[in-house]
Amino acid sequence: MTDNAANSGHEAANPTASRQQDTPGALDGVRVLDLSRVLAGPWSTQILADLGAEVIKIERPGAGDDTRSWGPPFVQRQDGSCDAAYYFVANRNKRSVALDISQPEGQAAVRQLAASAHVLVENFKVGGLAAYGLDYDSLKAINPALVYCSVTGFGQSGPYAPRAGYDFLIQGMSGLMSITGQPDGGPGAEPVKVGVATADLSAGLYATIGILAALRHAERTGEGQHLDISLLDCQVSLLANQAQNYLASGQPPRRLGNAHPNVVPYQVFAVADGLLILAVGNDGQFQRFCAEAGVPELARDPRYASNAARVENRDALIATLRPLLAARTGADWIACLEAAGVPCGPINTLDEVFADPHIRARNMAITMPLDEGGGTLPLVANPLRLSRTPPSYRMPPPGLGEHTLEVLAQIERNPAQYLTTDSE
Repeated sequence: MTDNAANSGHEAANPTASRQQDTPGALDGVRVLDLSRVLAGPWSTQILADLGAEVIKIERPGAGDDTRSWGPPFVQRQDGSCDAAYYFVANRNKRSVALDISQPEGQAAVRQLAASAHVLVENFKVGGLAAYGLDYDSLKAINPALVYCSVTGFGQSGPYAPRAGYDFLIQGMSGLMSITGQPDGGPGAEPVKVGVATADLSAGLYATIGILAALRHAERTGEGQHLDISLLDCQVSLLANQAQNYLASGQPPRRLGNAHPNVVPYQVFAVADGLLILAVGNDGQFQRFCAEAGVPELARDPRYASNAARVENRDALIATLRPLLAARTGADWIACLEAAGVPCGPINTLDEVFADPHIRARNMAITMPLDEGGGTLPLVANPLRLSRTPPSYRMPPPGLGEHTLEVLAQIERNPAQYLTTDSE
């Protein structure tokens, strides 16, 4: 199957992704030097790689990216080496080079690679790379057009800048956990983190947006720049309407469980055989829901006729709706409400997600060759759908230092001089 077909949405589910790129990607010709690890930085560089950029991942000899050990589960290669599944989520389409940047030889190699790079991504502590001569100012002197992206927990300035930042801490400090979880006074009432590393992932996405903007500027002017991406900044920005609600009202939002602060009814309800999400987004949908539920008079009740009124009278309305929804099965509700144009749906487990006919039709799970020994690797696909330059899947996530000699041979006739004992 070609890469275009893999992104068309018309092929069989779970396709085997090609190792070759049939047509140039949108970022073909862009070289990215990836000095980041764990998730936020690698998430960004994998997006760039999927879009055609050449990404060279610099790793510590003998250890590599921290996430290689963040298991179980682990994925074993044909040569017997194994890495945690976590590592595979953000490192495809990259080449791994093992370099000890604490040594002069490793620093020299990174500088030579940076001289021909368009982008460098790093997530060291603030000032951490200056000791090695690999900070923005040092590399700018070598390559003035370099787009240098620093991803940290708290940014390059401010009182918290020196601190290490982890996703869990950021979810708490950003206010996200204060609005996530069951309401005070109810069973299980406490702030709850989101089940994936949303602060890391949002920082990775914002980093990608910033990099693309900076590349456009460099293309026009020949001038690079330093991007300062903070996990805390990014997560605060993703508070969106909740943050704006506070800024407009002065009242900190409270935890509502699965309910919505601005829209009612927009939450989880118990049905006869489980749980159902009902997401009524406007008054017309509420009228149609009431008709399907056999209570059309509710939509005419002044307490519920408008969304603002429903928010004001939330408790009374939800108490009325609970027994109505509990009287029928989830499948029954989904069938009738979908036909009526009322948004609703199930709460799927991940096995149900990847068995879902729509997810399968969209080819959101792919399979890549893991190594030359014939092993295969299932991966989540890139969700971008570009009609002319779709993402491609050229190389599986690399083994530690798999491409060290290959990459260094491009900058030095004797690449062995850069290698420490641990990386050979």
